[in-house]
Amino acid sequence: MILEGIVTTLDRDGEINVAPMGPIVDESMSKLLLRPFQTSRTFANLKERPAGVLHVVDDVLLIAKAAIGALTETPETFAAETIDGAVLRSACRWYEFEVASIDDSSDRAELNAVVVHRGRLRDFFGFNRAKHAVLEAAVLATRVHMLPREEIESQFAALRVPVEKTAGPAEQEAFALLVEFVEAYHRTE
Repeated sequence: MILEGIVTTLDRDGEINVAPMGPIVDESMSKLLLRPFQTSRTFANLKERPAGVLHVVDDVLLIAKAAIGALTETPETFAAETIDGAVLRSACRWYEFEVASIDDSSDRAELNAVVVHRGRLRDFFGFNRAKHAVLEAAVLATRVHMLPREEIESQFAALRVPVEKTAGPAEQEAFALLVEFVEAYHRTE
């Protein structure tokens, strides 16, 4: 199963990278299969320092901003407990992991990781259609250069419905940010 979340990694200078990622996880959450593109900062960081933190979050504004490179500052963090890493203070749960193997034979690398520590900060908000719509829109926004414009516009139109019906202010802001990002991309095509 793919679990959408946020992965934090550190570069060689200790700078934190915050990236949305959907690793394949087992039911026990003891193993992760991360599949970053080799061109990503996450991949470079994990190759250099093979450990990171997967976060279960319900803040879709954070996911949206991180997905499109719109984070203006690093979210508040604290030191991970068993690895050299950073935990997001706003996370519901976190999973510290160490990379056991890397297969970089294709553009999208496969990193097998083992969870070495887990923690819980607060309850997950719960299911909300707008949050899920924003998550889907964020995934689409990261693929704007790979998918036909008509497909993206059609999916965004469908995703707008649950946002308009069920969103709070953060979800509305996140969706608007993603719409603007996609529109700006298409204006420059």
